[in-house]
Amino acid sequence: MDNLDNLKRTPLYATHLKYGGKIIDFAGWALPVQFTGIIEEHRAVRTKAGLFDVSNMGELTVEGPDSLALLQLALTSDISQGYTGRVLYSPMCNEQGGVVDDLLVYCLGPERYLLVVNAANTEKDYNWLVGLAQRFSQVSVKNVSAEVAEVAVQGPNSQPILSKLTEFDLVGIRYYHLAEQVSVGGVKCMVSRSGYTGEDGFELYCDPDEAAKLWEALMAAGDEHGLVPAGLGCRDTLRFEASMPLYGQELDDQRGPLEVGLGKFVAFGKGDFIGREALLRQRELGPSLRLVGFEMLGRGIPRTGYPLYAGAQRTGYVTTGSYAPSLDKNLGLGFVSPEHRALGTEIEVEIRGKSVPARVIRTPFYRREGK
Repeated sequence: MDNLDNLKRTPLYATHLKYGGKIIDFAGWALPVQFTGIIEEHRAVRTKAGLFDVSNMGELTVEGPDSLALLQLALTSDISQGYTGRVLYSPMCNEQGGVVDDLLVYCLGPERYLLVVNAANTEKDYNWLVGLAQRFSQVSVKNVSAEVAEVAVQGPNSQPILSKLTEFDLVGIRYYHLAEQVSVGGVKCMVSRSGYTGEDGFELYCDPDEAAKLWEALMAAGDEHGLVPAGLGCRDTLRFEASMPLYGQELDDQRGPLEVGLGKFVAFGKGDFIGREALLRQRELGPSLRLVGFEMLGRGIPRTGYPLYAGAQRTGYVTTGSYAPSLDKNLGLGFVSPEHRALGTEIEVEIRGKSVPARVIRTPFYRREGK
């Protein structure tokens, strides 16, 4: 592991080694890609539960009388629809309508917000928001990532597991909501309920010094419920099956929310926000590319960047492709020209110089029962 020595480590690094995690370099962080195996961990999350370390995620606080005004300017969603205890998802765009990042807004109070941002974008997002904050006189933006550890319990058994460790009524935390000051296994946490895996699940934020204690308490409580430690590998296959966009693949500085099908998170009616004019033009003219899901009809896995064709015409490219364990199929997400986005459209993926047939299908590929 000599080549990992210079990487950033979460408070759970030693715990991952204890549980047999295979550590890799993930955007500058030393994190486990798997423990027992990607497919095994994936299926455990779908049927029982998995425990993830997501302490590498960035956390930014936005506070003060002008905090809402800043977020309304910076984000495409209407943050005024938030209230204490609600979690909102939003892209954050540049003037050209591309995405600086996509993030979660935790509404902690009328003038208190916590933004949970993608790990690799933390510094970029912080600098972007600090720049926009110069337009306001009463708002403070802070990067508190080093003061926060985060673990996530995901899967159908996540609530029974968590219930063993807290007296708090978890039923009261609805989907995309949060509760502060919750004691979990003797550790003070902020608990939210979202689930990047497509399953029911909880995210627990705590002091970094308490992270290992919290992890061990969860593993002990989850033993009878089939809880397993889970790594980055299955986190990606799970979010992929749920067709959730990943920054750097489906979203980036060039591609915007309308192209990815996130139009419901663009509140044109709320007033001015960064990127609004560009997105209005795009809405009027129609995006030049649209994100679709497709299944492989021939053998092969569509990898990121592989060209997509419709007959002899180059129509787009693959953003994410993988074997989908829950569906036992090779699937892909990719951008295509609008005329090739209809369900059932036959396309081809160029894999190592060969043309392999595929078909556009409905997304999300996987949707949990009862959602």
